[in-house]
Amino acid sequence: MKIGFIGVGNMGGPMCRNIIRNSNHDVLVFDLDPAALKRCTDLGAAAATSVADVAFKADVVITSLPMPKHVEEVAGQIAESARAGTVYIDLSTNSPAVARRVHAMLAAKGIPMLEAPVSGGTPRAEDGSIVIMVGGDEAVCDAQRPLFSSFSGEVVHVGGVGNGSIAKLINNMLAFCNMAAAAEALMLGARSGIDLKKLDQVISNASGYSSGYRSMCNKAFAGAFEPTFALDLAHKDLRLALEMADELGMPGMIAPQVMSLMRMARGMGLGGADTAAMIQVYEKALGTEVRA
Repeated sequence: MKIGFIGVGNMGGPMCRNIIRNSNHDVLVFDLDPAALKRCTDLGAAAATSVADVAFKADVVITSLPMPKHVEEVAGQIAESARAGTVYIDLSTNSPAVARRVHAMLAAKGIPMLEAPVSGGTPRAEDGSIVIMVGGDEAVCDAQRPLFSSFSGEVVHVGGVGNGSIAKLINNMLAFCNMAAAAEALMLGARSGIDLKKLDQVISNASGYSSGYRSMCNKAFAGAFEPTFALDLAHKDLRLALEMADELGMPGMIAPQVMSLMRMARGMGLGGADTAAMIQVYEKALGTEVRA
């Protein structure tokens, strides 16, 4: 089977390379970044000349793209060039409305779609343990499980198209809220004078622990905010979650405050840093660094 992969950057690249390593499929890749392409072709993938080239040649087309607008644009090009029966899998974080709109457009061309956003960040994309939440026809999902298994550790079919995006946005909203709470807690610890390493030892073995706490703690203690997951992307994901809440008429008591914290951090020029750079809003406001 020929697999086309469009968007082989920070997240798409590791997943694509795992497909190359862990399956017998021929892989065709396209990206606007020549260096990203080379990291895949060095492992045996072929480079495509365009989105249309991938769509025309592949049996399964996968995309991993930054924003919903990019997904819709690229999917439109795929719809124009792919054969009926080609399977389209989108790994991007999307809005449910855009995912459903793309699904309808492709269905009219006889192209089944799975929206399959992923969670786990770059480290788990690298080691192949990423979690995939799949929205779409269950039979189509089941047929693609061997492909999914070549680059992931867990695949959960969550219902029809739209539900994958819903699951991803809720998961990310919770993770960002946990990170923001961790930033506040760690700053409280720093201001109180407690040994932060001792505090971390307590939290790591007690009820306050979460993966969001661990991410925040590791980045803050080292003062290292190079992006594993950029704040700009976290802001996009949380915005989509809040839009979904607004559409459903649901009040928010916590996530909107986290959005304000993200906006302040971006206003300080931290959008390209890691999501954990949210803590620097507290650090600059209070003149105290959280380091250990």
